[in-house]
Amino acid sequence: MNDDRRTHGLWEASAPPAPVTDSLNAHLTADVVIVGAGFTGLSAALHLAQGGADVVVLEAQAIGFGGSGRNVGLINAGMWVHPSELPQALGDTYGQRLLQALGNGPDLVFELIERHGIACEAVRAGTLHCAVGARGLADITERARQWQALGAPVHILDAATTQQKTGTDAYAGSLLDLRAGTLQPLAYARGLAHAAVHAGARIFTGSPVIAVQDHGTHWQLATAGHGSVSAKWVIVATNAYTSANGVWSQIRRELVGLPYFNMATVPLSEAVRRRILPERQGAWDTRQVLSSMRMDQAGRLVFGSVGALRGVGQAIHTDWGRRALARLYPELKGVAFEHEWYGTIGMTRNSLPRFHTLARQTVSFSGYNGRGIAPGTVLGRELARLVSGQISAAALPLPESPVEPVAARWAREAWYEVGAQIVHSTAAW
Repeated sequence: MNDDRRTHGLWEASAPPAPVTDSLNAHLTADVVIVGAGFTGLSAALHLAQGGADVVVLEAQAIGFGGSGRNVGLINAGMWVHPSELPQALGDTYGQRLLQALGNGPDLVFELIERHGIACEAVRAGTLHCAVGARGLADITERARQWQALGAPVHILDAATTQQKTGTDAYAGSLLDLRAGTLQPLAYARGLAHAAVHAGARIFTGSPVIAVQDHGTHWQLATAGHGSVSAKWVIVATNAYTSANGVWSQIRRELVGLPYFNMATVPLSEAVRRRILPERQGAWDTRQVLSSMRMDQAGRLVFGSVGALRGVGQAIHTDWGRRALARLYPELKGVAFEHEWYGTIGMTRNSLPRFHTLARQTVSFSGYNGRGIAPGTVLGRELARLVSGQISAAALPLPESPVEPVAARWAREAWYEVGAQIVHSTAAW
């Protein structure tokens, strides 16, 4: 996208085409206008259109341009934090509600893929949270205990079994979550877009919103292409890719941007693929500067970590990737990376997403903290239920909260980027 191979890498090279779209240069009316064509916005558009609503989606760039088209592709259940932290942070009612909604999140993703025939390399073999050392093993053991108390199908695997499933002896154990799986994220986003269009939604790309006016009975959103949309409801689904100087810039000020990169090898031989992640689970580890890995459909190993592939970080992270792969899998020493790309994760103070009413009948979910696929799909559906009148705001999985800008956000973001460079310039793995 935008003639930059480091934005979407392998995913753009291997995804089926998106629906044909144009920029908006006319005036339209709709029931709901959605800003952002990622998982949240497209899920909301699909569910609204299926319910008979007249929906317009405005995307500043292209479908799946933000984190939805750049991430690793792990369909995880729940959030990054331990399950017990949700009731502690949100209260028992909302905490339990969010646990249930996101714990079952992969079900909705796989259901939509099957129902709409979305070709996105979906594999439901579970995910592996791999423990580095005794501390990592204690962390995943406690995480598993909490999920098992809620009836979730998660299991702790010992080091030997983990080695069989990953192909490396680097881990002390792992947590296997059978609710989860993997997919090709840009292909999934484009598939949701096709389904939404088929249901009647209208999607316009290359159409950034530059002004919003409240007419009392409806909103009017003006785009850079001299188009506009009038609608009773506005859903803002721009998350970490919200413009820092745009209409809803307060969302971006609340999120600390964490850079994350992925590198994909050339397709590996059948013999190697039988040893490395043979059951096709996606995996990530317990390090603070974590790494992740999964196989794509063609047998490329996709390996990633924290960092931005720009400036000095380009060479540092690529060199680290080669060293780390050789440490984990000696047979991959010298194997070339065919694609490299990176994006930004929106992090919140408590590592949980936020629900905001930004203005009259203008709502938003944001802050997925690296868990965008299932939460974005689920919370997009919940926004559709809200604006269509099926539920009230009080029935959502998250309470309404004010936008709280992060102090010295730029410094925190700089530290994430530089800190990852420091770690990767000195660590073998």
